[in-house]
Amino acid sequence: MTIRNAAFLASAAILAASTPAAAQDAGPETGPAGPPLPSETVFDGDFLSIGVGAGFGPSYTGSDDYVVFPLPIVQASYKGIDINPRPAGLAIDFIPDADEGVSFDLGVAGRLRSDRADQIEDETVELYGELDRAVEVGPTAGISVPGVLNRFDSVTVSVDALFDVAGAHGGMTVSPSVSYFTPLSRGVAASIGASATFVDDDYADYYFSVPQAATIGPDPRLLPAFDAEGGLQSIGVNALVAVDLNGDITDGGLSLVAIGGYSRLMGDAKDTPFTSVVGSADQFLVGAGIGYTF
Repeated sequence: MTIRNAAFLASAAILAASTPAAAQDAGPETGPAGPPLPSETVFDGDFLSIGVGAGFGPSYTGSDDYVVFPLPIVQASYKGIDINPRPAGLAIDFIPDADEGVSFDLGVAGRLRSDRADQIEDETVELYGELDRAVEVGPTAGISVPGVLNRFDSVTVSVDALFDVAGAHGGMTVSPSVSYFTPLSRGVAASIGASATFVDDDYADYYFSVPQAATIGPDPRLLPAFDAEGGLQSIGVNALVAVDLNGDITDGGLSLVAIGGYSRLMGDAKDTPFTSVVGSADQFLVGAGIGYTF
């Protein structure tokens, strides 16, 4: 998981207190704490969630310079078609969720990748110029299992396979993830997750290879040449807490969220001089935001 992928989790977390997984039909039984949950919730039909927040993380994948960046977010369901957040993008799930039991996701995801396209804080990395933004599109699939440790929690396993269609890196990424979500009370929800990112040779070459000094020009700050290959780019974990401001996660409205994440770069993403000489393989993220569901 790159830190920008963790940033997506921060923005998705803005709406976590308003997730359908926490609002399953509870009948007369009680939730983890508080009075009985209603038999109907804002998520039983069509709904729209919007949110905005701010994240604080590395200026590029592998950087040890940190910057602030915005985290806009949209999540919705319309006639059984779900729209879910992705890092700087969205995923559309065309399979309606089951009323009870296991649910499956299958659809298409897309995102805009702006790694090293702006906010380059390191003077040495700036010598190599800004990169083009990539537009990545591809299939997404997943499965959600509710009621793992209590009636209102869920475990979700998913994978996205994205291909650059804009001609920037011209490669692909595969990102599997697993997350556990549970309400902690009538108005508080939490989630923990883990993920990984695999990249192909084209992607690795574009973001992690360092050209020969002769192609850049003489400068004592230039990094040693490096030829990057694909493979496992990163692994990471994250945790979040969301608080519904009226104390009820089932009726929508405003919610506040805080998140922390950590990822570790692996393979050539770690060994490239962009990381090993002027950056760090340890990538951290903190974020906070507010969302509204109706």
